[in-house]
Amino acid sequence: MAEENEKNSALEEDSGLPEEPSGEPKEKETLEGTLYSWTQALLAAVVGVVLVFTFIARLIGVSGPSMQDTLYTGDQLLVLNSPFCNFQQGDVVVVNAYNAELNETIVKRIVAVGGQTVDIDFASGTVYVDGTALDEPYIKEPTYTTEGLTFPVTLAGDEVFIMGDNRNHSTDSRSDMLGPVKVDYVQGRAVLLLAPGATPDTGKRDWSRIGLIH
Repeated sequence: MAEENEKNSALEEDSGLPEEPSGEPKEKETLEGTLYSWTQALLAAVVGVVLVFTFIARLIGVSGPSMQDTLYTGDQLLVLNSPFCNFQQGDVVVVNAYNAELNETIVKRIVAVGGQTVDIDFASGTVYVDGTALDEPYIKEPTYTTEGLTFPVTLAGDEVFIMGDNRNHSTDSRSDMLGPVKVDYVQGRAVLLLAPGATPDTGKRDWSRIGLIH
């Protein structure tokens, strides 16, 4: 009987079951692991944002009335960088300040691309590309101001013709100071309105304007 009790006692002492850890170390380890995971995720997010806004896209603020009523002063735009763009007629683009007359970046719309011919009937305010009148629902008013360039204009293969949507209050490719723009000077295409500036008529931000730019 004594020998059997000794065996039972030995089995209890060497049962192979893990000892119950105390609650405090486990809780501390869980907290540290959670903080570490969150720190890793935060750093990855920051690095990702930096890479995106360095190589893929950028933020641009609108200044001036030339793109009304599509865009207003204070609008914040997400712009896809030019290496990722295949510029097309109708795209809203950002152009570099590349000469003395154009001393800041500007936001305009592409009206025609390389090889096309632009003509404007300033009496009727109609813009023609390759002899066809453009359907332009985005403009504030017809194109009546000449700005100095002689028409018609045929673009070189590496040029685009840009104009503001607020046609009679825009310095753009109609100006002999600017003219057709080399594609190399186009920074990118505006794809998204992230935050609206104040609407001139109301002086208030219209948050429903947030979204894709057309």
